[in-house]
Amino acid sequence: MNRKTGRSGAALSGAALFGAALFGVGAALTAPALAQKAVGKPPVSSILRWTPQQQLDRYKAIEDVYEVRTIAKGEAVSPLPMAATQIDPVIAGRSVERFMKDHKVTGLIAIKDGEIVLEKYGEGRKPEDRWTSFSVAKSMTATLIGAAIKDRWINGLGDPVTMYIPELKGSGYDGVNIRDLLTMSSGVKWNEDYTDPRSDVSRAGAGAYDGKTNPLVAYMAKLPSEAEPGSKFVYKTGETDLAGIVLSRALAGKSISQYASEKIWAPFGMERDAIWMVDQAGHERGGCCMSMTLRDYGRIGLFMLGGGKIGDRQVVPAGWTDEATTNRLSPEASARGASYGYFWWSREAPNYEAIGIFGQGIAVFPEDGLVIALNSAMPRASDRKQSEAKAALFAAIREAAAK
Repeated sequence: MNRKTGRSGAALSGAALFGAALFGVGAALTAPALAQKAVGKPPVSSILRWTPQQQLDRYKAIEDVYEVRTIAKGEAVSPLPMAATQIDPVIAGRSVERFMKDHKVTGLIAIKDGEIVLEKYGEGRKPEDRWTSFSVAKSMTATLIGAAIKDRWINGLGDPVTMYIPELKGSGYDGVNIRDLLTMSSGVKWNEDYTDPRSDVSRAGAGAYDGKTNPLVAYMAKLPSEAEPGSKFVYKTGETDLAGIVLSRALAGKSISQYASEKIWAPFGMERDAIWMVDQAGHERGGCCMSMTLRDYGRIGLFMLGGGKIGDRQVVPAGWTDEATTNRLSPEASARGASYGYFWWSREAPNYEAIGIFGQGIAVFPEDGLVIALNSAMPRASDRKQSEAKAALFAAIREAAAK
């Protein structure tokens, strides 16, 4: 159903977008703790513990720190015209510029009905600079899985995970399908405590690659099941990377980056090549760390807002964007405050967003015809005050854009 005309729903409040429920359920759990493949030696300190200056220097040049693959742009760039009238929202008595300085926001763009109504940069960033996405990449992974279903590389979300990763046969992933991965409802036991060095998220994927088995897959194969597939939502960074491996295996030798270029980056007219961080085995991380320009973040939102179409061509199955961005969790999980689609956070219908730690995000407001993209180097991965600040910012932008 068309999101702009065919679905009703209350306006997305600030609290619903970035408030207490988000802080408690998801945003604090989106940190990419699985091992990346560093460039050169010596080993790089954890990306979760970089100093403020390292954040500013490295988030826009992640390819100097970790190995990446390129997502090539096409010959033509899709125009993003400036609207005749630019908005100037006030956020709790502060100007946008003051807000950005206070929260170390490096890029903020709002696109209303296909035209830029707000675009600002901070902390020395330039429009041509890329910025890492953290867990915003999860949402792109799910979108590419939708494209692979459309292209018949994948039969459907009911396919067993073990069909594509047979190394998981006999493990807790027996009986788990792709839909269970995309909704983080596999039932496999997982500890996502970043402060505990013995937690699953701290240990998974960190082993040395032996040239045969991806360390992540080897680790995940040892995890036990604690619930029936589809019944329990637990945020699992490891499973988003498994989803990326499922996609890569389905593509029969074509890399995810190449597929992303062919399906979206080149035909949609992104303005600069993107890059995607790889794991120890040299595989793009399905759960983390694409890097792109601010305007290209906005274009991803426009692609979703348009129902996953480029011109007259449907890139993902018809209805996929609605399905992927609407809460797909069990009633029990939803009753506990979770609201999650296929690696997209579902908000008050019909609004949705992709979220990354330290202040990255793409928020889509279909009934407003509005996309907001945000890049930052916030001091904490996520906390309540940062969430509330972002809520106030988005609410002010929506209000100003509606006038």
